[in-house]
Amino acid sequence: MRTQVGIIGAGPAGLFLAHLLRQAGVESVILESRSRAYVESRVRAGVLEAGTVETLSALGLDARMKRECMIDDGLDIRFRGKTINLDLPGLTGQHVVIYGQQEVVKDLIASCISLGQPLEFEAKVTGLTGLDGERPEIHYLQGGEDKVLTCDFIAGCDGYHGVSRAAVPEGKITHYEKTYDFAWLGVLSRSRPLPDMTYTNSDRGFALCSRRSTQVSRLYLQVGADENPEAWSDARFWDELHQRMFDADKVEIVEGEIFQRDVARLRSFIAAPMQYGRLYLAGDAVHITPPTGAKGLNLAVADVRSLAGALGHFYRTSQRDKLARYSEHCLKRVWRTVGYSTRMTELLHKFPEQGAYRRELQFAELDFIHSSRAAQAAIAEQYVGMPYEPI
Repeated sequence: MRTQVGIIGAGPAGLFLAHLLRQAGVESVILESRSRAYVESRVRAGVLEAGTVETLSALGLDARMKRECMIDDGLDIRFRGKTINLDLPGLTGQHVVIYGQQEVVKDLIASCISLGQPLEFEAKVTGLTGLDGERPEIHYLQGGEDKVLTCDFIAGCDGYHGVSRAAVPEGKITHYEKTYDFAWLGVLSRSRPLPDMTYTNSDRGFALCSRRSTQVSRLYLQVGADENPEAWSDARFWDELHQRMFDADKVEIVEGEIFQRDVARLRSFIAAPMQYGRLYLAGDAVHITPPTGAKGLNLAVADVRSLAGALGHFYRTSQRDKLARYSEHCLKRVWRTVGYSTRMTELLHKFPEQGAYRRELQFAELDFIHSSRAAQAAIAEQYVGMPYEPI
C-alpha cells in the first residue's frame, strides 16, 4: 500500500489525527495491532478539556457526547476534615466535560468506517525503515501475511510500549522518567457518583471518586506498586474507600456492583525531541502523565492538532518549516502539563518513604490552598486546560 501519512495506533491520538488530516485533505492509513473490540473496550480517563471538546465539535463528531456527557463544574480536595472546593466556572470561566475515553474512541472508529477512512485492525507493526529518507516504510503482519505500507510521513501513536519510539536510533531521543512506588486500584461500579470529582489525601492513602455517567462511578485507591486487584474483595474495597473519603458512617458514597477492576502503575515520562526524520511521535508514545491531573487524552489531542496542522501546511505549500517546529512547539505544553500532574500527585498521595516532616509540609500546602483564592485559581486554571495554540 501507499499513502501520504501512515498512522501507527488506533487510540485517541491516531484516530483524531486521521480525522484532522482528512479534514485538511491529507490521506492516511491507520494500522492497529489489536482488534476493534479490544480497542473500544479499553477503559481510560473521561475528563475532556475545552480544547478536546472543540476538536470533536469541529470534526462534527460531538453529537453522542452532547447527549450523554456530564458537565463538571467543581473539583473537591479533602484532607484532615477540610474540603477545598474549586468552583471551576467561578475561578476560570470554564468547566470540563465527563465522557469516557472509550466512548470517544467508539465515536471516532464509527466515523472512520462510515467515511471509508482506511483503518486496519490486527495489523501488527514489525518494523520501520527509511525514517531519514523520502519514502519511509511500515512493515506489518496481518492475517499471517507480511505487508508494507509506504508513506511520506509516519505518525507514531502506538503508546508507551509501541514500536515507533523504539525505532529511533539510539542517542537521537532523550528519555526523562520518574516511576512512583505505588499504583492506583481502579474500579467501575454501578452506583450513583458524587456530584463533583473528589480527591482525598488521608492518613490511609489517596483516593478518588469520579464519574462516568449518572449511574456509573469510577473509583480509585492508592495501593502498593505490585498489588493484585483480585486480592481486593468488593467489601474490602468499599470499606477502605469510605474510610479514606471520611465517610465512616457510609451515608455519602453509594455502593453498587463492581463490574471492572484494574491496577495502574504511576509514572511520568517524556521523550524529546518528538520527531526523528520522517517519524513524528504523539500521545502516550512520547509522554505519560500521572493520572492525577486527568491529562493524557487531552495532551494527545493537542499533539495531533499541531501535527495535523503542520502536515496540512506541508501539503499545501511544500514547506517543512512547521513540521520542523512540531517537537519544540508541543514540548512547551507537555512539560507544563506533566509538571502540573506531578505536583498534584505529590500533593495528594501518601508516599511510602515520606517522613513526618514531609507529611506536615503537604498539609501546610493544602491548608494554604484552602484559604487562598489565588492558589485555587492556579489549580483550576491548569485543570480545565491551557488554550490551544497552533504552530
